[in-house]
Amino acid sequence: MLDRWSLRLFRTPLDRGAARLKKSGCSADRVSLIAFGIGMGALPALALHLYWLGLLCIALNRIGDGLDGALARVTRATDAGGFLDIVLDFIFYSTVVFGFAAADPEQNGLAASLLLVTFVGTGSSFLAFAVMAERRGIANIVHPQKGIYYLTGLAEGTETMIFFVLCCLFPGHFPVLATVFAVICMVTTLTRVIGGYLALR
Repeated sequence: MLDRWSLRLFRTPLDRGAARLKKSGCSADRVSLIAFGIGMGALPALALHLYWLGLLCIALNRIGDGLDGALARVTRATDAGGFLDIVLDFIFYSTVVFGFAAADPEQNGLAASLLLVTFVGTGSSFLAFAVMAERRGIANIVHPQKGIYYLTGLAEGTETMIFFVLCCLFPGHFPVLATVFAVICMVTTLTRVIGGYLALR
């Protein structure tokens, strides 16, 4: 829901960073892999209750995720790069949730499991519609810069980042935060399934 505004807000600094990376000869795929590696550092950090370090890994991963797309736009966007980017994103999101579950399985395990179930719903509805939209040649007028059809909803990248930040700042409230966000993900999945079905029908 907030991605259209956050993308506009951060587009200029990301484009500047991408221009510097282009001069250095760095590829978008390399940025994606480096950002993913940093993001995976959130798992042990969260499991060890080093929430400040986990937040740093999450933030750097999200910056890298913005940079790889900006770099692809000024160099050469490829299907392989777009595929790599989206797959690594979904693995990263799920890994962060698992990190909170590992930090306190007794307190966080159930809420984390619920949230992961709803992540499957948002991710599958997002990707399934993108496949069908590509097959039918449906253009995305809201996010034309995206490599695949970017189906909007209540829970998008910006909302997920806000949720992760809140969890790192208030880890004791993870069960409540995760349950609330799971409900938001459920609504997102429902609207995507209904909207996508009607659009394709």
